[in-house]
Amino acid sequence: MRKLLFIIICILALLIGAYPLIYAFVEPKNTFLGSKSLEILQSQIWKFAFFAHIIFGGISLFIGWRQFGSKFRNKHLHLHRIIGKSYVVSVLISSVSGIYMGIYANGGMISSVGFIFLGLVWLMTTLAGVVQIRKGNVMKHRECMVYSYACTFAAVTLRFWYPLLQSITHDPHNSYLAVAWLCWLPNLLVAYYINKKNLEAN
Repeated sequence: MRKLLFIIICILALLIGAYPLIYAFVEPKNTFLGSKSLEILQSQIWKFAFFAHIIFGGISLFIGWRQFGSKFRNKHLHLHRIIGKSYVVSVLISSVSGIYMGIYANGGMISSVGFIFLGLVWLMTTLAGVVQIRKGNVMKHRECMVYSYACTFAAVTLRFWYPLLQSITHDPHNSYLAVAWLCWLPNLLVAYYINKKNLEAN
């Protein structure tokens, strides 16, 4: 069951990680950009932040799952470190740009605060993971990176929660407000459970 769950997570991470590619093939009006005002779309800073967020967020999602296989990590430690550095750089760029984008989130203050907090937690847990591995504390490093990837995986859970809530409530606006929090808070609870189980196993 655990192996099957890991495979499902990997597949979803790969699919959503490749999501930014749609902007090369689909008209902007038929994407997330179609929901933004003309004023925001004319801002070069916002557009730069948006593409930095989705491209590097996609990369972090696409490569991050590979870090959690113990057999791979033990057998290919050098590659694990290369992927880890790439993941950290991608998260730093995507989280900072995501925090900026959160200011202009659809739905107003409630969704803005939700997405800004997500960006801050994502950034802090990732940096904490870097600090811990530099101290040589492998277990703490793993714990932090589990939390970090839980935030990364918000890109996946958001795409499940939003259509689900819409179909239940028939209220796109309030569904989006809820998703700004639901896409990452439950992920952190799952991460806490995973870390607790890993700690007990050791």
